[in-house]
Amino acid sequence: MLMKPILAAVALLAALVQTLVAADLRIGMIGLDTSHVPAFTDILNNPQNKAHVPGAKVVAAFKGGSQDIASSRDRVEGFTKTLVEKYGVKIYDSIEEMVKNVDAVFIESVDGRPHLAQAIPVIKARKPLFIDKPMAGSLKDVLEIFRLAKEAKVPVWSSSSLRYAKAAQAVRGGSVGKVNYAEATSPASLEPSHPDLFWYGVHGCETLFTVMGTGCETVKRGTTADGKIEVTGKWKGGRTGIFREAKGYSGVAKGDKGEAAIGAYDGYAPLVVEAIKAFQTGVVPVTAEETIELFAFMEAADESKRRGGAEVSLAEVLKKVGK
Repeated sequence: MLMKPILAAVALLAALVQTLVAADLRIGMIGLDTSHVPAFTDILNNPQNKAHVPGAKVVAAFKGGSQDIASSRDRVEGFTKTLVEKYGVKIYDSIEEMVKNVDAVFIESVDGRPHLAQAIPVIKARKPLFIDKPMAGSLKDVLEIFRLAKEAKVPVWSSSSLRYAKAAQAVRGGSVGKVNYAEATSPASLEPSHPDLFWYGVHGCETLFTVMGTGCETVKRGTTADGKIEVTGKWKGGRTGIFREAKGYSGVAKGDKGEAAIGAYDGYAPLVVEAIKAFQTGVVPVTAEETIELFAFMEAADESKRRGGAEVSLAEVLKKVGK
């Protein structure tokens, strides 16, 4: 006699679990001043998009914006209008209020300087967080974000979309064996409020670290024959990785089983896939250690520039900011 009620209860619970699993994650966005905002939102919210990523929808946002950076100040209202009118996203007046109504958060502010302040209420609310490039406006802030996330046990990570280009991922997966030498290029426009490579050179640097991995010990900055930025990193075991400023995205990785072209841009969708997967599982795809080393590499490049191209150790710049 008891079996029917028990079976009915089990069936109801199973249906409830299935509904919860099938429900789209509610995504909140902070900082509506970059083209990534409408691009990511369309990938998630528009099933007709050929690169559509299911499982989540952008439902809420906080405008943000930086008055002292024209590329932020002049675009935030337009991107806000797109999110509201095209995708029905609700705009909140504060991050604290927004995080109450979402399951996970993208920080998209093009300016890295406010990222720490923007991350704090998200981490405090224990919502998983993806921070678009650059993770912060300084190495010190990068370290603090990761410290707070670790303390609160909240999954937080950052990446450029270049990390998830097919060629770079194939090399990282072992297609050419252990990489002993790599070059990666990308544009590297500057923003005076940020260390030189943080603003846009981070793309090429991210490609470099994708194929080289951690273990960089020293950095030396110079210029190419045409006056562009060139940064040479020395990794443990005599391995070498070079970032060069260029008009496009390219590069090469040489390993003990051959070599491969790297650096191509394959769109935003692969990065969005990884972000949603991390939100769903709570497991980040890029470790804090690797991201910290990437930003120490770029910070050391600035220090090398200040010293006239002298070699600078990553240990030194990390010690300087308290790591």
